[in-house]
Amino acid sequence: MLNVPSQSFPGPSSQQRVSSGGRSKVPLKQGRSLMDWIRLTKSGKDLTGLKGRLIEVTEEELKKHNKKDDCWICIRGFVYNVSPYMEYHPGGEEELMSAAGSDGTDLFDQVHRWVNYESMLKECLVGRMAVKPAFPKVIHSRFQNEKCHGHTFVSHLPFSLLCTDADYHEEKRLLNGMLPKSQVTDPLAKEGPSSPSYDWFQTDALVTIVIYTKQKDINLDSVIADHRDDSFRAETVIKDYSYLIHIALSHEIQEDFSVRVVENVGKIEIVLKKKENTSWKCLGHPLENHNSLIPKKDTGTEIVKPYTPVSDSLFSEFKEPVLPNNKYIYFLIKIYPAGLFTPELDHLQIGDYVSVSNPEGNFKISQFQDLEDLFLLAAGTGFTPMVKVLSYALTNIPSLRKVKLMFFNKTEDDIIWRSQLEKLAFKDKRFDLEFVLSVPTSEWNGKRGYISPALLSEFLKRSLDTSKVLICICGPVPFTEQGMKLLHDLNFSKDEIHSFTA
Repeated sequence: MLNVPSQSFPGPSSQQRVSSGGRSKVPLKQGRSLMDWIRLTKSGKDLTGLKGRLIEVTEEELKKHNKKDDCWICIRGFVYNVSPYMEYHPGGEEELMSAAGSDGTDLFDQVHRWVNYESMLKECLVGRMAVKPAFPKVIHSRFQNEKCHGHTFVSHLPFSLLCTDADYHEEKRLLNGMLPKSQVTDPLAKEGPSSPSYDWFQTDALVTIVIYTKQKDINLDSVIADHRDDSFRAETVIKDYSYLIHIALSHEIQEDFSVRVVENVGKIEIVLKKKENTSWKCLGHPLENHNSLIPKKDTGTEIVKPYTPVSDSLFSEFKEPVLPNNKYIYFLIKIYPAGLFTPELDHLQIGDYVSVSNPEGNFKISQFQDLEDLFLLAAGTGFTPMVKVLSYALTNIPSLRKVKLMFFNKTEDDIIWRSQLEKLAFKDKRFDLEFVLSVPTSEWNGKRGYISPALLSEFLKRSLDTSKVLICICGPVPFTEQGMKLLHDLNFSKDEIHSFTA
C-alpha cells in the first residue's frame, strides 16, 4: 500500500489554509477558469504525455513523478497526471503538490470528497496502479463456517477487508483489494466478464465500499443494495452475470446510505454512515456467496427501487379525467437498456403487476407556510420530486412571489419535460427557469458547467431581503452533497434547505 504523506492537507503554508481554520480559494490567472479547463480537455491535446496509452503504474514509478511539471497523483487506485491542471486548480498548486508522486486518496477525501474528479481529470488518466504480488494465508474461520452453512469459506481478498480468527495486523493489505491474475480462481471469469474486485476505506463518520467492475456500461440501475440488521448486501448485474458483496458488518450503520456509479471507469461507490464515530478495524465477516460472480439465471432476487410519484402534467388542460377512487399513480422513470430493473418495467403489459410499498419520506407541507421565495436545484432524474413541489407551490401558496428552477443536465436531449417547463415559465410570471448543461453543443447559448458558488450566488436572489426562503435540491449523490455544502457556505440555514435522497 502506498504511504500517504503525513502532512496535513492543505499544507500549513498553502494559500488555501486560512488563519480561522477554514478554506479559501486561490485567485486564478485570466484564462484559467473551470470553463477554460473544460475547453482544454476537449481540445484533443495530450494531457497525460503518453499519447493516449494507459499503463500500469508501480509505486516506484509513481514516486518519480513528484515535480510541478511532472506531477502524478493516485486517487483510489487510478493515477492522474495533474501537471496540466495545476494552474486551473482553485486550491492552488501547493495543495496538489502535497500529494505529488504518492497516493492522495485520504488527502482528497478530507477536502474534496464530493468533487467528481473522474470527470474533471478523465483526460489526465495515466492508468491504474499495478498490484504487488502477495499470497494471503487461507484461514478457516469457525464463524465463517457457521455463516456459510457448514461449507468452508476461503477468502480471495486481503484480510484487512474481512475479520477472521487470525490477527489481521499480520496480513499485508493489497492495493485496491485486487489480487494478481494468477490468483483469481473464479472459473466463470474465463467464460464471462472479468471477475470484479472491491475495497473499502473510512473516515470518522463514513465507510465507503468501492466495487471495481472493470466494465464501462454499469449504471445505477445495475445495482441493488440492501441493509438488514447487521447484514449488508450489494448485487451488481454485469452482462448476464451477478456479482455479490454479502457481509455481516463489524459495526452498526445508519439506515440511509448512498450509491454512486462512475460509468466511464465502471466503479461503484457505496457510502455507509456510521452510527458511532469509531474506527473500524475491519469491514465485517463474509456471508453466503460473498464475492461471487455467477450467472443471473442461477440467482433469484427481489428487486426494490425507490421512485417519486409525479403529476401527469404541469398543466390542468393536459390532465386525464380523474378515475373513480383516484386509482392512478404517475411515475417518471428513465429506462436504462442494460439496467437491472427499468427494462423489466418497460416491458410490462396491461394486466401485469408490481408491488408498491407505502410512501416514505420526510418532506413536510408545513415548510410552505408563508413561503415567499422557492428555489429548486435539480440534476437529471433528480427533477422528479420537483414536479409536485412546483405544481403545489404555484397552485396553493398565496404568499409565494417567486419560484425558480435551475435544472442541470449533460445535453439538451437529457432535459426532462423541457417543453412543459418552458410553457409554464411563459404562462406564470412567478416561475423562472434556467438550464445548465455540462456537455453542450457549440450551438448552446445557455449556461454551461456544473453546480458552483458563482452559479448559485447569482441564482439564489431573494425577491426581498427579508423574504422567507425554501431551497429544495435533488440529484446524484455528488451533486447533492456538493450543493448542500455550497448552500451552507452561502449562509443558508438548515431550516431553509431540504434535500431529497433515496
